[in-house]
Amino acid sequence: MARTFADRIIAFNRSLDYPDGLPAGFRVVNPFRENPETVQAMERFYRKYYDDAQPRRFIVGINPGRHGAGVTGIPFTDTKRMESVCGIRMESERSHEVSSVFIYDMIAAYGGAEVFYRNFYINSPFPLAIVRETADGKRLNANYYDTSDLFRATENFMIASLREQVGFGLDTSEVFVLGRKNADCIDRMNRKAGLFGRLTVLEHPRYIEQYKSKEKREYIDKYIRALGGPEQI
Repeated sequence: MARTFADRIIAFNRSLDYPDGLPAGFRVVNPFRENPETVQAMERFYRKYYDDAQPRRFIVGINPGRHGAGVTGIPFTDTKRMESVCGIRMESERSHEVSSVFIYDMIAAYGGAEVFYRNFYINSPFPLAIVRETADGKRLNANYYDTSDLFRATENFMIASLREQVGFGLDTSEVFVLGRKNADCIDRMNRKAGLFGRLTVLEHPRYIEQYKSKEKREYIDKYIRALGGPEQI
């Protein structure tokens, strides 16, 4: 029997493991190994929206935040949006992530979750959360490119991860990359691996929510224009 898009994503997430070391002060958080409810919620989500063999286009984030995919297993999706939009409630943890607010407002403008996820797949080159541990014991979200040592330590893993995700059935003629610094790194990896055609860069949702909230509607419209709009797919 042919495997669906959901089958491939679920198998990928269940097998995710980062076996290599990170520079001092950084660590990986793998919700698929640390929280059984994350696996359950993730599987319900992908069975709901991706249980088919339809090709999709790729939206590339940075790496999951602790309060988004670091809890739900779904990129740019906190537990609030997981429940209110996707109808999947999590009991083990409740979370709010700024980026998730923008993404789901954009998804609503696009035509809703069913239409959007039928056409797009969102994930990251490093699909696990990275945290920086401070001297006083706090954990802060970190990006894979925060230091040159961190990028070098994770680059080969990220190229392999992107290559495997492309194999799900993604249209790679154009990919949508969130954030300029992320795009610079994706471009570097793409020049090595030859995975994608055109890279279209969009402002990162967190940047928009934190610094451009008054122009949020304009940024949503920019996303919709770049992604094509459901009537053009």
